Amino acid sequence: MILNGLLIIVGVALVLWGADRLIEGASAMARSVNIPEIVIGLTIVAAGTSAPELFVSLVSALKGTPDLAVGNVIGSNIFNTMLIVGCSAVVAPLVVNPSTVKKEIPFAVMASLLLFVLCFDDMESAHLWGNEISRSDGIVLLIGFIAFMIYSFTLARKSGELKPHQEYLGEEKVKKPINYRMLGINALWMIVGLACLIFGSELFVDGATYVAHRYGVRQSVIGLTIVAGGTSLPELATSVVAAYKGKASLAIGNAIGSNVFNILLVLGATAVICPMRIMGITIIDLMMMLVSIGILWIFAYTKYFVSRREGVLMILGFLTYMCWLFYLL
Repeated sequence: MILNGLLIIVGVALVLWGADRLIEGASAMARSVNIPEIVIGLTIVAAGTSAPELFVSLVSALKGTPDLAVGNVIGSNIFNTMLIVGCSAVVAPLVVNPSTVKKEIPFAVMASLLLFVLCFDDMESAHLWGNEISRSDGIVLLIGFIAFMIYSFTLARKSGELKPHQEYLGEEKVKKPINYRMLGINALWMIVGLACLIFGSELFVDGATYVAHRYGVRQSVIGLTIVAGGTSLPELATSVVAAYKGKASLAIGNAIGSNVFNILLVLGATAVICPMRIMGITIIDLMMMLVSIGILWIFAYTKYFVSRREGVLMILGFLTYMCWLFYLL
């Protein structure tokens, strides 16, 4: 038991460090070839922060533990919306950009509703038991992800942010020269980060699966709690630090963007590679995911502001849900 506990801890550490190295290497490589910051943010960084969820879910599905995979995504989204935004608001009340309230959060709501519908699209009863997130469902989710990326790039182009990196020498505008040595170093860091992600995911899933079997805990509960919390640590750290530094839009945007990526990209890609049959996830878990993003939307919509009091309410809601999960053990 101690050994598997250590496997979980080492696995989480490797996954988080690997994701950080992958993001840093990819971002530096993109900058070195004059790719705009907004493109890096919308693609490499956004996908990189969801890399832990992607690899843990994929490894879980391939190892025959689909409830860990689905629970990881649903739990991560609840974690992002209720705990991360809640903690960020407690650290510093969050002023929310109107475009986030009118565009980004509704997209996250639609992604959550889409997952809800796909989980029941082949149901024979009111229970989720035995329903499958099939390859066709995964394709639908990936199409939604592509639509989200097109939408994001369209907004970026309209805002005038899609311009290549350039430096000024006097009045002459020139592009930065490409440093091929640094390209090689950054590529190496990407490979190292990817290897840590894969190996760390293996250790994490093996350790969590053993704990579930050893104590008779449902894999879905492990996925909704330990696995989801572990893979959401990058978002928690990023959002809380951003709130502390007064960058409220980054704190909210990080959590919302991660939710969209988790559902559309992580579950979509995982389902296409390995369809997942739901065994332990309940309708209450799905409803909690929907309710959490709905509560955030309501709080943000009132005055384009999430107060400390509302942050505390979100944290209490998250803790109540966690207590309910462990009560069912």
